[in-house]
Amino acid sequence: MNDLYNSKKFLWTLFALFALIWLYVLGIRSLVPPDEGRYAEMAREMWANGDWITTRLNGIKYFEKPPLQTWMNALTFTVFGLGEWQARLWTGLCGLGGVIFTGYAGSRVFGQRAGFYAALALGSSLFWVACGQIDSLDMSLSAMMCVSLCALLIAQRDAATPTEQRNWMLVCWAGMALAVLAKGLIGVVLPGAVLVLYSVLARDFGIWKRLHLGKGLLLFFAIASPWFVLVALRNPEQPHFFFIHEHFERFFLKEHHREGAWYYFLMLLVPGVMPWLGVLPQALLQSLRRNEGRFQPKLLLLIWFVFITFFFSYSSSKLPGYILPVYPALALLLATYLESASRLNRLIAAGLLIAVGVAGLAAIPQMAQMAVRHPAERAMIEAHQPWVLTAAIIAAAGGALAALHARQLRRDLTVLTLAIAGFCAVQLILIGFEPYGKMRAGKELALKIRPQLGPDTPVYSVGTYEQSMTYYLGRTVTLVDYWDEFTFGLRQQPELSIPNIDAFIVQWNAHTAQQVKAMAIVSDDAYEQLKKRGLTMRVLAEDTRRMVITNL
Repeated sequence: MNDLYNSKKFLWTLFALFALIWLYVLGIRSLVPPDEGRYAEMAREMWANGDWITTRLNGIKYFEKPPLQTWMNALTFTVFGLGEWQARLWTGLCGLGGVIFTGYAGSRVFGQRAGFYAALALGSSLFWVACGQIDSLDMSLSAMMCVSLCALLIAQRDAATPTEQRNWMLVCWAGMALAVLAKGLIGVVLPGAVLVLYSVLARDFGIWKRLHLGKGLLLFFAIASPWFVLVALRNPEQPHFFFIHEHFERFFLKEHHREGAWYYFLMLLVPGVMPWLGVLPQALLQSLRRNEGRFQPKLLLLIWFVFITFFFSYSSSKLPGYILPVYPALALLLATYLESASRLNRLIAAGLLIAVGVAGLAAIPQMAQMAVRHPAERAMIEAHQPWVLTAAIIAAAGGALAALHARQLRRDLTVLTLAIAGFCAVQLILIGFEPYGKMRAGKELALKIRPQLGPDTPVYSVGTYEQSMTYYLGRTVTLVDYWDEFTFGLRQQPELSIPNIDAFIVQWNAHTAQQVKAMAIVSDDAYEQLKKRGLTMRVLAEDTRRMVITNL
């Protein structure tokens, strides 16, 4: 049982089961705001209005990010119709593709067993699995950067033929172009900086002659440039906002209120890399050793991890998903270490997973405290507890079984058991979140009022924007006294919103006088404020976080 990677029948069976579960769970949860609702709604609007150049959210120009994710989601809606698994399909395929490509690169560069381990490590890492099930840009960017990294490793390995080197470098350039279309300039800046640092630290300046810069740059601009040109021609205000505000100002300034401590991403890495935390320090240390040959792939992977982590740690804008692109590099480093890891170190990894499972069991009674701000949601969190309990048991049991395999020197079974335990535990935690996620999305509220909406029924959102509710309503709303991420777009088209409560009350009263039915999504506080102003309204539907009112 120490040569599982040599059995094609076993590998194809394992992959089929993994892919089936990975893709099936995409459709069993509601789209949780803000990210999932936002990117699903942007794609729905693109699909509905047929404009594939100017990206919009709630009908308002929205240029914070490039369009790759929106394009792919809109294409999925075109082929398969609207739905939750459709909204997550591109993200799911990106996560799944990253696992496949990382495993393939590992087998080509480090050997078949390392490739097997790399796929297992990435496909079970908590953060990669979780992000692969969420409709967000981070996985789209990370998958495209994974293509660039893995193609570079395959192209630059010492055994690569000239033809292989050229073809894989073109794949690398294409990956960077798609990464730019996924999330902007970091798609090329980060790989470029890593390459500069690698060539200096490895003293491998000859790598610049092996990049096929001429053909690569032509391919890069052929893929990345057309949309930027077209969107700028239609929207002259877009280039300054996207390149200056969204890149430089967002990186250096704190206006987005997303700053965090310098160790923010290091703290996220601890749970994010589970169940492999027990061997991560050893894998990083091993990567410092120089290998024989011209190209030093482990050093490149280490620089990829360290630089990207440092880059986002320095940024004034920090969100958890920013660190996701380092996980394929970590999976490859873990794989090369696990090949030669001692029994003691494999036992440490298994023991740590047991400890995490036990800690999870101990923490379950404290989960209800999460509902302090919204006591009415306590039942939803309590409904999540059995799922977390099962996940903790699987983690602890998986760790114990892996420890047994480690003691018996069954290397492949040890790694496989850790991977299966980690993957299953994450899936259970995600699935059990659905009752709470459905409430966060406002899905039931939207489905209740949707039959009462006519094609011309005015719908307002007062002092807030419910990212997922608009998707489930299947239509845009008129914002009232709300700017936030819409500030830039509303400066271009101020007529698309109502700037303050007073103007809204005038509009609402006009609807009432004309016997035109209108609806509004409001918070409890906004409802009390409107009530004090004597607004004619009745509650049509409500949940623990918002209510829908009507005037008739």
